[in-house]
Amino acid sequence: MFFILSKTVAVLLLPSNVLIALGLGGVVLLATRRMRAGVALIAASIVLLALAGFSPLGDVLTAQLENRFPPWDPARGVPDGIVVLGGGIDTALSNEYDEPILTRDGGRLTALATLARAYPKARIVYSNGDASLSANGRTDEKYLTALLDSFGIPRERVTMETKARNTFENAVFSKELAQPKPGERWLLVTSAYHMPRAVGCFRRVGFDAEAFPVAWRAYPHGVTFSGALGGGLYALDFAAHEWLGVIAYRLSGRVTALLPAP
Repeated sequence: MFFILSKTVAVLLLPSNVLIALGLGGVVLLATRRMRAGVALIAASIVLLALAGFSPLGDVLTAQLENRFPPWDPARGVPDGIVVLGGGIDTALSNEYDEPILTRDGGRLTALATLARAYPKARIVYSNGDASLSANGRTDEKYLTALLDSFGIPRERVTMETKARNTFENAVFSKELAQPKPGERWLLVTSAYHMPRAVGCFRRVGFDAEAFPVAWRAYPHGVTFSGALGGGLYALDFAAHEWLGVIAYRLSGRVTALLPAP
């Protein structure tokens, strides 16, 4: 049930959808005796859409998540293992063109290549299952192996985890595969905005991995202006989606803190 709600209700609660629904509600009221209320709703929808689209709010909210964990310091020592969370490959487009096509989270894959070369003895787990509501069986596995070949990284170095559908399952199934031993140091590689939720899930299942954030989307100060309504709305929807995830995971007990400390 949690998985289904995360793919449906979360979409309905995105700011752009809520504000459009507000305007449509006003249009409906125009055909009733509450015409004045309808006009007010339409006006509010337009004003709020403009404020959301042209303001830096989306980037500010994203920066709050991305700034939670600093870049990993290699001076801390050599890791024993590395867990890389999937999401850097657009499987739908990759299937269409039969070649790996990266998303804006592709930094997770370049980090995998960099770390694999820097730490040739470290174990590597790549966690990504079918996260679609339709369960169409699309995973990154086929295209990741092609990328590993192009990176010059032996396929056998990377253990594939293909059952996880969300971040909490990433943590559960990665721990099952990694079997981290006391005293071992593991890195957790995922996008910076996603790191608070990911770290919270890994800590919840007893897998204490060190954050290795990548693929930043906002400037540290977060105050930027897109200059386009669509750009600002996209940034706000994106940030709202992750914040809704953080809150839902806290309420459901999948993490023990809303924003885990570094």
